Amino acid sequence: MSGIRVLVAGASIAGPALAHWLHRRGAEVTVVERAPGLRPGGQAVDARGVAKEVIRRMRLDAAVRAACTDTAGAYIVDMDGKVLETFRADDHGGDGYIADIEILRGDLSRVLHDDTRDGVEYVFGDRIAELTQDADGVDVVFAGGDRRRFDLVVGADGLHSALRAMVFGPHEQFVRHLGMVLAFYTVPNEFGVDRWLIDYQEPGRSAGLRPLPDATRAMAMLSFSAADFDVDYRDVEAQKRLLRERMASFGWMTPRILAHVDDTPDFYLDQVAQVVMNRWSNGRVGLLGDAAFSSSPMSGGGTGLAVVGAYLLAGELAAADWDPEAGFAGYEERMRSFVEANQEIGRLHVHSRDVPAPDAEPSPEPDMEALMELVERAINGVELPDYAGVPDSGAPAASQSRVGLA
Repeated sequence: MSGIRVLVAGASIAGPALAHWLHRRGAEVTVVERAPGLRPGGQAVDARGVAKEVIRRMRLDAAVRAACTDTAGAYIVDMDGKVLETFRADDHGGDGYIADIEILRGDLSRVLHDDTRDGVEYVFGDRIAELTQDADGVDVVFAGGDRRRFDLVVGADGLHSALRAMVFGPHEQFVRHLGMVLAFYTVPNEFGVDRWLIDYQEPGRSAGLRPLPDATRAMAMLSFSAADFDVDYRDVEAQKRLLRERMASFGWMTPRILAHVDDTPDFYLDQVAQVVMNRWSNGRVGLLGDAAFSSSPMSGGGTGLAVVGAYLLAGELAAADWDPEAGFAGYEERMRSFVEANQEIGRLHVHSRDVPAPDAEPSPEPDMEALMELVERAINGVELPDYAGVPDSGAPAASQSRVGLA
């Protein structure tokens, strides 16, 4: 072991993926998660291109594919359910609109946690309350009362990152609302959803259903334009009221989908937003995943950014002999263009759903060659060094998983 102690905040996807690589590179890793345990369910997420290669290098390809949703493709339909467009999961080598690796966020989180829990310390039901860094390390006070010192701290705690606000500044400096709100939740599969995602779209709003591994349930997905979104992301009842108001009178099967808002176990609604930062590190504290560079769910690339970023961050730190300045700089240099391409995809996708102004000129035809180049950069536009000479041991350590530090 290197003796380097790293604290990671967040146990969704980016955090456990980073823990995997930090442990293999010889670090002693603690992951702290404010929730009492892993959060199940969630939106379906995709892995494309270079992200699939990272999963293969993690030796998790079989486990990830076994937990996939087995979605065959997607239908874009009109108000009467007539199919207008068809996208298949095997289009473009499995890297198309519906990826061949599509998995619920909670299921991917579980796979990553199962892989790392014997060699990584997981602390659930706690969070970082205070943090002070100096030239040699970071002193952390946990909400549960424990005080510990680490060599490095990484925030992988999502779009609303508490660590980012603590170290880098308030959310408003970095979070860019794209003018759309997205909601999703599970519903009884009374709609006959069977391996195919179904989506109905009008300018400014959409409603869809996607299959789940449990065929008795389906995932409802609703979106609407909202330049003035101001609902607290923690106030679920206010979110439900907003969803009903904004989706009122929307066609297709939307009224039946909305009828299940109050009895769903996993309602989620939030702004479609990106995180834009000039740098993702401050001294011995760094950021990863949505906390650093959210590309928004509309990019389809958030999971790839998290998984690839975890590989590169751990590799660059280890290659720099755990020097934070050099390691974080190498990680940012390798990731920046890849992040920017995925964020541009997200913005373009949101723009394609905009409501045109009554007097607006028709949109020009897109430059398909430039668009295809952008898509390729968003899927494969980052180099994965093999980090030859850097420690790489997957040997499991004794389980240290426990609940709470206090």
